[in-house]
Amino acid sequence: MDFLAGFSAVQIAVAVAATFGAAFIRGLTGFGFGILLVPVLALALTPVEAVLSINIMAGLLALTEIRLILREAERSALVIGALVVVFTAPGLILLDATPENLARLLIALIALSAFFAILFPKRGPEQPGAKTTGAVGVTAGLLTGFAAMPGPPVVPYYVGRDIPRITAKASMIGIFGLAAMAGIGSGAAIGVLQWKIVALGLALFPLVMLGNWIGSLAFGKVSDTAWRTCVGVVLGAAAIAALVKLL
Repeated sequence: MDFLAGFSAVQIAVAVAATFGAAFIRGLTGFGFGILLVPVLALALTPVEAVLSINIMAGLLALTEIRLILREAERSALVIGALVVVFTAPGLILLDATPENLARLLIALIALSAFFAILFPKRGPEQPGAKTTGAVGVTAGLLTGFAAMPGPPVVPYYVGRDIPRITAKASMIGIFGLAAMAGIGSGAAIGVLQWKIVALGLALFPLVMLGNWIGSLAFGKVSDTAWRTCVGVVLGAAAIAALVKLL
């Protein structure tokens, strides 16, 4: 474990436990990996370390599901994903310039916003207009850089509509994969991506695969109401726990 010498045993233990739990939820829902993991991991690591290590894991995971993305994703995912790539770097620059405690608080609040968004009633299957789609892409890009969380705007865009669950899941996975890769590239470009962060992300990735696989076994076997309720409870609990710890 010499390649993880830059982290303490406590930091690694927190990362292992939180990563497995977040990967399970991601496998079940198609989202939630960053939303759940960043608030917890940012308490053990610096916010930049947490965001970049999660991006490494999320990017690798998306590559393993490329067939699902190409087969099932909605075309809007390409537009949103492209905007995410463009606007990730400004978000990461903002994170790097923000004091750590303030960044942790803002990350927890972002996660909490996803909890409230998932409670909104479903809309029809119609795809929102260009302005709404563009706003989702820009916001998701900024949040990818700042918190590794493109989910708060993206999840309501898909889960909040009456479309097949597999379409929503594949679209979100595709966007989050592009977001993760943009985060990694932006981190390298501005000089905050350290080798120990890469090592941590690679070391945790087998846990991500395992947790995601177990979660995917349950996908489609629970009712839509139970699915949305479970996700909402987990998102709310993660955000509240992070806020209580900070305050």
